[in-house]
Amino acid sequence: MIISFIGGGAMCEAILKGILSAESANKTDITIAEPSNSRRDELVKLYGIKTTPSNLEAVKSNADIIVLSIKPQVTHVVLDELRGYINPTQLLLSIVAGAKLDTLIKSSGHKSVIRVMPNTPAQIGSGVSVWTATQQVDCTQKTMVSSLLKPLGIEIYVEDEGLLDMSTALSGSGPAYLFTFVESLIEAGVKIGMPLELSTKLAIYTVLGSAKMLDQTELEPAELRKLVTSPGGTTAAALLKLEDGGLKAILIQAVKAAYERSLELGNL
Repeated sequence: MIISFIGGGAMCEAILKGILSAESANKTDITIAEPSNSRRDELVKLYGIKTTPSNLEAVKSNADIIVLSIKPQVTHVVLDELRGYINPTQLLLSIVAGAKLDTLIKSSGHKSVIRVMPNTPAQIGSGVSVWTATQQVDCTQKTMVSSLLKPLGIEIYVEDEGLLDMSTALSGSGPAYLFTFVESLIEAGVKIGMPLELSTKLAIYTVLGSAKMLDQTELEPAELRKLVTSPGGTTAAALLKLEDGGLKAILIQAVKAAYERSLELGNL
């Protein structure tokens, strides 16, 4: 599989790590177009792949898949540059937040388009990738994309494109919510007198273990919460404070804000 990336940012790197760890493609078959000289040098040093400052050079590399991993604000400019140069047999795969299939088609003049919403845990094979495709993408190409995404974690195909913007808000931005929560747990441990190293380890492994329980027991989160909470106990006292602080309502508002921003980015 020959793959070209347009844009060499953090999410490009996350996918690149997943591809290389799963050996889905050879290093020599991966090209990244990136305008920053220092970033290109860094990617070559870390991964041994090919880089170029030219988007057109990356597209003309006979790639099976062209991965668009750029900022939403420059999507139209980049696709206008590529317009007419993407081979009809090539697949355009976008991980640009908010960029609709219709926008990608009109801006690029290319109809075989996949839209994917991955998240950063993809770089350790524990990500979530939600994706959809235009009608022009055939079964062989869908199978190729599925095999590309599987090493990154779980991959979920949806017919309804609207679910991509919702996924952006929930799973795409979700790691940041969790990191903030863990950061707060660590700080809380330190404030009650716990050494930083111990507080950090307890917070991380508490989250890991709890997530595994959710996945492996298949019980609802509310059920598991009740199992941990004894009436009048320490957990009940803590949960009462979280409820008083409006944690659930604030988190729902945060996801909604991310969803609305994703829709706004799609209109840029």
